[in-house]
Amino acid sequence: MKRHEFDHAIRSSASILGTGELLVIGSQAIHASLTGPLFPEAERSAEVDIAVFGDVDGTKADLIDGSIGEASIFHDTFGYYAQGVTEATAVLPQGWRERLVRYESPDAPGVVAWCLEPHDLWIAKAIAHRARDLEFCRAMQSHDLVDAETLAQRLDAVEDIPDDLRAAVAALIGP
Repeated sequence: MKRHEFDHAIRSSASILGTGELLVIGSQAIHASLTGPLFPEAERSAEVDIAVFGDVDGTKADLIDGSIGEASIFHDTFGYYAQGVTEATAVLPQGWRERLVRYESPDAPGVVAWCLEPHDLWIAKAIAHRARDLEFCRAMQSHDLVDAETLAQRLDAVEDIPDDLRAAVAALIGP
């Protein structure tokens, strides 16, 4: 997803929800930490994962999905979409809220997208452990967007994941 597409998706989501603040927890959160074009593995994604703070029952996530989600008219028209999610969708290290990166754009006036910090994003993707997530993690590492020491600290700050998954994520971080 290119930056102008990201801006369009967050602007549309905010308008549908009647809010000026969103939480972006998927790969497109990297927009807040990079200027210029994204690396190819990040641009491949056709969706931006958007949550609303405090939407514990998923009502607002459902509204995003139903309005501009996958297979919607929005998706058919533009080729990308917003996926409504809740904060609980991603497994994140303690303290992630304090590290959110503020994203504002003139192409999304009045909207603040709070995006995961790159190390927190990497940890969430590595824990999700799908092939596309692991590819994204490797790309973040190869583009020097994360460092191993911080990743190891963040992994230590994740609670309640199985030992075998923790070991697999630690192996991805490397020595």
